[in-house]
Amino acid sequence: SASAEHKTLSQDLSPTSAEAKRVNKNSWKYILMAMGPGLLAAFAGNDAGGIATYSSAGASFGYTQLWTVPIMCFLLIVVQETSARMGCVTGKGLASLIRERFGIRLSTLAMFALLISNIAVTFSEFAGIASSMDLFGIPTYVSVPISALLVWILTVGGSYRRIEKILLAISCIFVTYVVAGILALRVTAIPQMSTDPSYISLLVANIGTTISPYMMFLVASNVVEKNLDTSDIPAQRADNVAGAVLAEIITWFIMLTTGTVLFPAGIRVDSAAEAASALVPLAGQYASTLFALGMVGASFLAACVLPGITASAICEAFGWERGVDRTWSEAPLYHGIITLVLVISAIVILIPGVSLFGIMLVAQVINGILLPVLLIFMVVIAADRHIMGTFANGRAWNLLTWFTIVTVIILTVVMFVLQAMGL
Repeated sequence: SASAEHKTLSQDLSPTSAEAKRVNKNSWKYILMAMGPGLLAAFAGNDAGGIATYSSAGASFGYTQLWTVPIMCFLLIVVQETSARMGCVTGKGLASLIRERFGIRLSTLAMFALLISNIAVTFSEFAGIASSMDLFGIPTYVSVPISALLVWILTVGGSYRRIEKILLAISCIFVTYVVAGILALRVTAIPQMSTDPSYISLLVANIGTTISPYMMFLVASNVVEKNLDTSDIPAQRADNVAGAVLAEIITWFIMLTTGTVLFPAGIRVDSAAEAASALVPLAGQYASTLFALGMVGASFLAACVLPGITASAICEAFGWERGVDRTWSEAPLYHGIITLVLVISAIVILIPGVSLFGIMLVAQVINGILLPVLLIFMVVIAADRHIMGTFANGRAWNLLTWFTIVTVIILTVVMFVLQAMGL
């Protein structure tokens, strides 16, 4: 039945085995073995749109947005830890909890927000692949269809353990941004605020790409599929903290690289190709190549995760069959949603003259705008003691989450007001 536990791509990315269950859950060995879902969710957030946003911030405003990195890191920890804890306590995914707590109408609203957000982000992943492969002389009409086909094969018909190993291996590509940052490092400076209206837009995009809506569903689904309970919360907390910290270190190096190299030279980033190419005369060919390789790996990683978690969450919310282990006849909507998202995304990127870099930035702004909607659902459920019992959010955790929600709403309103005034 639809209520039965099904394995999905996003839900099976976490390494839990009989061996892990035999290990003391308070030991370092168990915590290390539990690593996976938090790392993948956080690294998937540093996708093509994220790299575009951070690059634009560094190139346009130098170091003035570096101060946001530790704040975003902390807020990401709050969101992902809450999501993981909800899964451990209730044994249900976020989509199921939203339907049970708020009813089918509001659940439909939440799923619509998730669908729009994830489709926009999937656009940006293929835009990132197209831009990066273009640097290596591979045209868009070749790189995008092939990438879409590979993602579809991996998502719909892959082995869970193989998928997990592949995605974790791809995550290692992010070290290229640390190397590129070191190669580009020349000086450091004290960050300063800017009153430029586009600065506000980048802040909204920064939040939207750091705390992507799909992450909440991805993390909760992982712990549910692993059949974890409240005794596993410490290990999952360590996983999510580690993932957030490592991902934000990468973010810091991306901003540092472009802020150090491109901003002083007065170079503005209008495409991913420009960002990488501009590094050549200023930081060397290796920095440029590493930057491009990082974009390819980041885009492919997120493209593998997004369609699966989108289909899984929507099917979970409405009680439809789901899971890669289900055939097309058993779960037609699940497989259909994955295919539709990939096909639409690839077609949009293949439109002649479309701004690939613009798509990546707009996708993150859309994420930032829709994020409060889904965060409100999450924080209300996490604070409900009838659902969470003694593991419900405390006052401080609630305040931090509401602070994130209110901040994004205020920044979004200011952004639209400034744009309407033509500033």
